[in-house]
Amino acid sequence: MLGERRRVRRWVTVGVAALAAFAVTATLTSCSGGSTPRAEAQGNASPASVPAKPAKVGVTPADGAADVSPVAPVKVDVADGTINDVALTNPEGRQVRGTLSPDRKSWTVGEELGYGKTYTWSGSAVGADGNQVPITGSFTTVRPARTISASVNVGDHQTYGIAMPIMVIFSAPVPDKASVQKAMTVESSVPAEGAWGWMDNKTAVWRPKEYWKPGTQVTAKIKLYGVPHGEGAYGAQDVVSTFTIGRSQIVRGNTSTHRMVVIRDGQQIADYPASYGADFDPGRVTRNGTYWVMSRQNTVRMKNDKYNYDVVVNWGVQLSYNGEYVHAYDQSAWAQGKQNVSHGCVNLTTARAKEYFDNALVGDPVEITGSAIDIPPTGNDIWAVPWEMWVAKSAV
Repeated sequence: MLGERRRVRRWVTVGVAALAAFAVTATLTSCSGGSTPRAEAQGNASPASVPAKPAKVGVTPADGAADVSPVAPVKVDVADGTINDVALTNPEGRQVRGTLSPDRKSWTVGEELGYGKTYTWSGSAVGADGNQVPITGSFTTVRPARTISASVNVGDHQTYGIAMPIMVIFSAPVPDKASVQKAMTVESSVPAEGAWGWMDNKTAVWRPKEYWKPGTQVTAKIKLYGVPHGEGAYGAQDVVSTFTIGRSQIVRGNTSTHRMVVIRDGQQIADYPASYGADFDPGRVTRNGTYWVMSRQNTVRMKNDKYNYDVVVNWGVQLSYNGEYVHAYDQSAWAQGKQNVSHGCVNLTTARAKEYFDNALVGDPVEITGSAIDIPPTGNDIWAVPWEMWVAKSAV
């Protein structure tokens, strides 16, 4: 650049003729090529500056929306600007919790909304042009004709046996089972194939295809709040429970040999003489199939008008909704290991029943063989249903 300046400033001696020739040439060039300098001037001009844009505010749900689910996405988005301040207020004047994004271009609600309420936006955004734009609008959540609550048979931080099903019991019949089932999920630390099946209009059960692996952590997410249940009904609340599958313990009872064997982690730990349901009476016989421990009770009242008995027994381990238990009954000790004389239960002596009771977990499988009658797959015995039939009970 310094060299270019020296050449421009160097004095040169030029003759008069040369100057005259230069003047003529310059004049001709000026007349014949006048557009060229103008084109160069246009090319070197500064481009026109682009005006700064105002902020564009969008709210979800749209302003004036009605019958919005209280768990639907609710947010503010700003283009060509940022959020200055924002609030979503319920009818009582309380501001809903939410999260502002780091770039201040969006705000998302951080809690569930209520049923049948109108929520109002307020606040402002500032655009690239420096001007403020108001954040306004409102929407109304759905008002259910009624709500249906749900409960589960598994408790937080509890330990269950390897045959444990997850049962959801509803407070009223569910018209839209498919909608509800899609909102219920089961997650496990060890992958397990399983499926939901509906036992009736008020009971949905998730059952693994095979027994759980010992030590598996399971979380049941019954996310029903805001979910339509059909005919104007909606879910009353969510239910989430995380539990653990314990050691493997399987009871194998044989009505022909009159024995009850306990297998823990692949090793036999007990072999009890037992008496099962009387073989000669289909109403009393203990049926073949897989049961699961549903509850454990220190004392149980056994009452049956048809067979005219009403007794209280100790150390009851429930196997079904039909009144079948493993329990203590010393009155049949003479038949235990030799003959089946009960009304369908598994009879043990008091000492043996107590020993088994102390080591049983809710969810342990109890497999019965040797009988002339099987558990019907159309009843409420969950593990008696073949897998293909179980999958067909799904609403989805």
